[in-house]
Amino acid sequence: MPDENNSNEELAGLLDYLKRSRGFDFSGYKKSTLGRRIEKRMAAVGCDSFTRYEDYLEVNPREFTELFNTILINVTSFFRDAPAWDYLASDIVPELLQSQPDRHPLRVWSAGCASGEEAYTAAITLAEALGEDAFRRRVKIYATDLDDDALAAARHGVYTNDQLKGVSDELVDKYFEPNSRGLAFRADLRRSIIFGRNDLIIDAPISRIDLLVCRNVLMYFTPETQARILERFNFALNGTGFLFLGKSEMLITHGDLFAPYDLKWRVFRKVARNNLRERLAFLGPGAFEDSLPGDGIRAAAATVSPLPQIVVDRSGYLVDANRRARELFTLLDTDIGKPFQDVPVSYRPADLRTALDRAYEQNAPVHLKAVPSHDVHGNERVFDIEVAPVTARNGENLGTSITFNDVTVLARLADDYQRSKHELENAYEELQSTVEELETTNEELQSTNEELETTNEELQSTNEELETMNEELQSTNDELETMNSEVTSRATELDRVNLFLEGILGSLGVSVVVIDTTHEVQVWNAMSEELWGLRPEEAEGKDFLSLDIGLPVSQIEDAIARSFGGAKGRIEEHVEAVNRRGQHFTCAVRVIPLSTRSGDIYGSMILAAPVTESGAPAPELAH
Repeated sequence: MPDENNSNEELAGLLDYLKRSRGFDFSGYKKSTLGRRIEKRMAAVGCDSFTRYEDYLEVNPREFTELFNTILINVTSFFRDAPAWDYLASDIVPELLQSQPDRHPLRVWSAGCASGEEAYTAAITLAEALGEDAFRRRVKIYATDLDDDALAAARHGVYTNDQLKGVSDELVDKYFEPNSRGLAFRADLRRSIIFGRNDLIIDAPISRIDLLVCRNVLMYFTPETQARILERFNFALNGTGFLFLGKSEMLITHGDLFAPYDLKWRVFRKVARNNLRERLAFLGPGAFEDSLPGDGIRAAAATVSPLPQIVVDRSGYLVDANRRARELFTLLDTDIGKPFQDVPVSYRPADLRTALDRAYEQNAPVHLKAVPSHDVHGNERVFDIEVAPVTARNGENLGTSITFNDVTVLARLADDYQRSKHELENAYEELQSTVEELETTNEELQSTNEELETTNEELQSTNEELETMNEELQSTNDELETMNSEVTSRATELDRVNLFLEGILGSLGVSVVVIDTTHEVQVWNAMSEELWGLRPEEAEGKDFLSLDIGLPVSQIEDAIARSFGGAKGRIEEHVEAVNRRGQHFTCAVRVIPLSTRSGDIYGSMILAAPVTESGAPAPELAH
């Protein structure tokens, strides 16, 4: 990363380029704030230094608009900080109206109006206090800003419902009319508001203002620039006017321009700026009528005074010094009558000889302020010295009176005051910077909150879709439950049929085996278990030809094949077999093909029973 000095030089170069190319002078803005705002745009376009961003601006002129919108933070809303506006409506506006005659015009200046919400808020507040007719007749609102795009939006006066969320429904219905792009401020009241471009730093202020609204604007400027702007505001306000600032602005260090009216709500009154020198008249010494100039001066300076005083005649001789001056500057009686230039007090604590010459030349008092000195004990003192010509009534210049006013305590207090003021200013700047960062953070949080609101709306829409899908799934589930009921009913029916089938197969008295076309055993009745010694679960699912039983299945394999081949009628075979008890017997085997109505063979049923002594098959196989 470049070091801080290079970064500051590059930033200064970029600001100079903006001033030269587009006429925007940001020299009065806080450099830390400017740096952060510009770096935000640099990050957005992928520039890592101010120099490269300057090159980017030269190639992409449209970036100027985005940059100025970022620097000139147009964060505003209707009735922003509502309690402060409530106080303005309940306390300030009534007092303002009371101080003005009924027909006197009311002039309002909304400085830094951004997109106009603040100016229209002031209009609504005054219209509610005056009534619409008096508002149209008396009120003129001047709304100014540096951002031309923001002023263009303000002139249209059209806002969305979201922008008007700080305005009550009653006031929206009263002061806004439906528009194709939203809600527009009423045209008859809009004529009382004038929007224009004004640079608070260099442009002349609007004069004779009764209410000056400038909220959360000053905090972006340096202390020096704030002072220049406040001088303009002081000039702009009437003597009975009010300055309404934002919650981040205190004016602690500008008590000579504005006095707090209500510091909690940031309302200030103008301090009249009359020069003290113009208000205080100088009282010169009287004339003396002695025939001898030296004697006359002594008579004029003979008054005992707590202030050290020295009298010098026109010829440059030390004529007299009062008791306090003699003590302070160690003057002896022998010093009286000497040339003033030979006395140490003429050049210590200050060069009084030059001051004497100036007083004679100008024929007016010469003031030397805050002159440091040390008394005979070595203590540090501070004097305000006044060298005043003394003239006779006929206008003749008799000499000068030099008075020393000990202002040591005041000087110490002034030093303490300046030091405290400096510390306070530093603390205030740090506070302003902290408040600014908090404001910026709040704006970013507000932006994040808006994004979260948008995300919430999307989630709500998704939730609605999920609810719709849930209803569809519920409907499908109901259908499945109906089908399940039918399947259960059919399964019960099938169980009953199977029960009947098992009963039938068990009551035949012969071994019944049903196989499919792959020779897999599908049915193995109880007589088969009794005859061959295999339980149904041991035989079903197995290859019939591979079963190890007393029936020689290889001898009936041909019969099974013929049944699969579509042989008509019953196929019988007599084979020698062995039952599960090991007894040999002749077994009659009948193979019956199983087919569908269409004639497709899907298996065979094998019936087996012992042959009777007469040589005939068991009665069950007779048919």
